[in-house]
Amino acid sequence: MRAWWLMRGDVRVGELREYEVDQPMFLCHFVPGPGWETVRPLFEAWAAVQGPDPDGRLNAEAIRLLMALGLTLHPSDGDAPLTCFRGCILRIHGDRARLRC
Repeated sequence: MRAWWLMRGDVRVGELREYEVDQPMFLCHFVPGPGWETVRPLFEAWAAVQGPDPDGRLNAEAIRLLMALGLTLHPSDGDAPLTCFRGCILRIHGDRARLRC
């Protein structure tokens, strides 16, 4: 199974550990790291966007704020890092994450 380190600069935000693939998503366990509390409110705000969003404005605003964090995913196998919300989409809710690359 794959694993990634979620980083904000040189601060580890957390770790994703794949447990299943549900194409096109990697389903992962999420283990918070030292930098999690600084970004947690923005992931929670996006998770709270539910129901109709006809023009996509609510989702777009939540993603825009997350993009501004400059988060990257570093695969444990040494492959090149991915820029979150450019090279992949990442949703974290509690101890679960969904990754689409």
